[in-house]
Amino acid sequence: MVDRMLTVALIYGGRSAEHEVSLRSAASVFEAMDKSRYQVIPVLITRDGAWFRRPADPAVFDPDSPLSGNERLVLSQDPSHRGFLNITEGGRVAPLEIDVALPVLHGTYGEDGTIQGLLDLANIPYVGCGVLASAVGMDKVLMKWAFRANGLNVGPFFWFLRSEWRDDRKGILERSEQSVFPVFVKPANLGSSVGITRVARPSTLEAAIDLAASYDRKILVEDGIAGRELEVSVLGNDKAEASVPGEIVSHSNFYDYEEKYLKDSAELIIPADLPPKASDEARRAAVTAFRAVDGSGLARVDMFLTPGDEIIVNEINTLPGFTSISMYPKLWEATNLGYERLIDRLVELALERHQDRQNIRVDR
Repeated sequence: MVDRMLTVALIYGGRSAEHEVSLRSAASVFEAMDKSRYQVIPVLITRDGAWFRRPADPAVFDPDSPLSGNERLVLSQDPSHRGFLNITEGGRVAPLEIDVALPVLHGTYGEDGTIQGLLDLANIPYVGCGVLASAVGMDKVLMKWAFRANGLNVGPFFWFLRSEWRDDRKGILERSEQSVFPVFVKPANLGSSVGITRVARPSTLEAAIDLAASYDRKILVEDGIAGRELEVSVLGNDKAEASVPGEIVSHSNFYDYEEKYLKDSAELIIPADLPPKASDEARRAAVTAFRAVDGSGLARVDMFLTPGDEIIVNEINTLPGFTSISMYPKLWEATNLGYERLIDRLVELALERHQDRQNIRVDR
């Protein structure tokens, strides 16, 4: 436990199709943070990739909040700066030191290891997974290989590159004949169900692949899994813990972006009504998945419980949503860890992991 006020950069927005989701998550996190313990500095990354320091006010999480040229920031990779350089319109440069970064970014350039690498170069403690776990957790193909290598059950899938789709559509469509429909066509490196299509029959597969290919150079095709959709939150570093499982009952074809963030119509059953053995197995699978990608801090693991009581792990989300309706904080609340204390714990884990990294030798 830290016994002084910490300056925390709450980083949100980003160059991603999940920009709006990040704004919602950041607004919830900002409101929940104990202002007597943290000096919170909201840091917006615009859709174009520009960084801005924003006032510590809930209004800044509105997508239409105006920006000032005097708020421009650059995250310095020089560890001696311990944070940002504030560049005004007049060209004046002033340091802005921080103690911890709290990225609330979803998707590309935020959840994929890129910002994590930048923060590592700057030697700044940050909440969440490191470069490796973020990158593997973002790439659904590499993720599934890591799961399989650690003994987890993964559903049938195949993948290909956008260039291969452009050059050999016929061959890929022929390969899809081995799949069991419905299938799910996904960009391999995106979340929040952006660019995902549930394809019930082969005749609509091409359009679904074209959509996924517009978001990523790697496309994933997964067989649909019959079963209950479960989610488990994971918290910790080397000794990670799993929350109680929750269940999602979708009222759409699948739990898509619209149902997650616009309609809010899915049923979230927390905790899931499961036999003790199935609940324990879901929690064990979540921690195994977390360790498989070398996770730290937090993650949410999504899985299916089949009619034959088999757990099939679908994916891990290394920066899960933190909106008021998000499963990650709701699952911890049901596991007797409230939202405010959850954020405290995440900051503690960030400092713990950073301190551990200082023990790595960089000389001969």
